[in-house]
Amino acid sequence: EVGSILIIGGAGGVGSIAIQLLKAKTNLSVIATASREETKSWVESLGADHVIDHSKDLNVQIETLGIEKPKYVFSTNHTETYIKQIVSLIAPQAKLGLIDDPQAFDIMPFKTKSISIHWELMFTRSMYETDDIEKQGNLLQQVAQLVDQQKIRSTLNQNLGKINAANLEKAHKLLESGKSKGKIVLENF
Repeated sequence: EVGSILIIGGAGGVGSIAIQLLKAKTNLSVIATASREETKSWVESLGADHVIDHSKDLNVQIETLGIEKPKYVFSTNHTETYIKQIVSLIAPQAKLGLIDDPQAFDIMPFKTKSISIHWELMFTRSMYETDDIEKQGNLLQQVAQLVDQQKIRSTLNQNLGKINAANLEKAHKLLESGKSKGKIVLENF
């Protein structure tokens, strides 16, 4: 399939692995958001074809790229902040995937473009013992193969050491700052 996907939050932990999986498993052009030079370099090193700044108008930046409207948008954080822009920039009959928990999410603006909306939660299969629960293991095996083949790499960026109140607070502040990249790890539960 040809076309593009926009990943909002491309430099975060989920966005970082999503870029790599998309490059390894699809022919889609990956547009990732990042706002600082450090995070722009990070998403480019992971394979993003284009990098746009999530602190600026996404529509204008995508138009400037001179490519078709994305067939897919994957929002990893702050979805409510970007809803109006997503409605405008996404192609008709496209798909919007999200993993966060927006305070408010009005789906009606997506109706005229027939956009399908998909939420993903890593533990749905195990929480509800779905009929396809074994798919979780299959997906993890595929990821392990991609790692072994060096088609994707770890997104670990910071190891804050032993899990304790002080390090949890440090990790939380980093995430809240919007300035983290990749995954933050705490050890020794």
